[in-house]
Amino acid sequence: MKKPPVMKKYLSAIIIFSIVVLSCNETKKEETQTDVPKKELSLLEKIAYANGYENWNDIEELKFTFNVDRDTSHYERSWVWKPKSNEVTAITAEDTLTYSRKEMDSTAYKTNGSFINDKYWLMAPINILWDENGSSTEHSTDVKAPMSKKSMQKLTVTYDQEGGYTPGDAYDFYFEDDYIVKEWVFRKANQDEPSMITTWEDYTDVKGLKLAKMHKNEDGSFKLYFTGLEATTTK
Repeated sequence: MKKPPVMKKYLSAIIIFSIVVLSCNETKKEETQTDVPKKELSLLEKIAYANGYENWNDIEELKFTFNVDRDTSHYERSWVWKPKSNEVTAITAEDTLTYSRKEMDSTAYKTNGSFINDKYWLMAPINILWDENGSSTEHSTDVKAPMSKKSMQKLTVTYDQEGGYTPGDAYDFYFEDDYIVKEWVFRKANQDEPSMITTWEDYTDVKGLKLAKMHKNEDGSFKLYFTGLEATTTK
C-alpha cells in the first residue's frame, strides 16, 4: 500500500528539521569553541616558555658547575639545588656547604649570594619571570645587538632599588622571534655604560629546560660557561 502524500511530506519535514537542528547545534558548538579567547602570554612568559618553563615543576634536583676563564686564570664552583625543598649544596675546592634557603645564617647568606649569581647566569630567561614583581621592564624592537650587530628585539629588566643582593642593576636581553636570548648587557646600578657584554650560546636541553652553556665577550678573553649539567625529575 502506498503511503499518502501527506505522510511523505510529514516525514520529509521531520528529516529536514532534524538536519537543521543538528546543523544549528554544530554551529553553536563551533562558535562556542571559537569564541573562547586564548590567554595571551606576556613577553616575560614567552621568553620563559621558549626556555622550557613548562617543565620546571618536574625538576627535583639540578646540578651544575659554574666556570670562569679570564685570560689564563680559571675558577669554578659546583651546585646541587633541590628547588622543591629549597636546599642547596655549594661545592668548591676548599669546602662543601649544604643549607636551606628558607633559614640562612650569615655564612649561608653569603654563599647564597654566589648561588643567586650563578643561577641567574644559567637561568636568567626563566628567572626574570620569577622576578617580575621586583623589577620593571621596557621592550624595544628593531634594535642593533651590541656584539653581532644584527637587528633584534631588546628587553631591559631593571631591578628595584630595595631588596635582593644587587638592587638597582639592569640587564638588556637581545633576542629574535624565537624568544631565545642571543646576547645580553649587564649594567651595574642601571648606569648608562655597559659593565659587561656577553653572548648566550651553545644551548642544550636538560630534562626539557633549554639552557645556554657558554657566555663570552667579544674578544674571547672572558668565558663563563657551565659543565656537569644534570637534572632529575618526578617523571
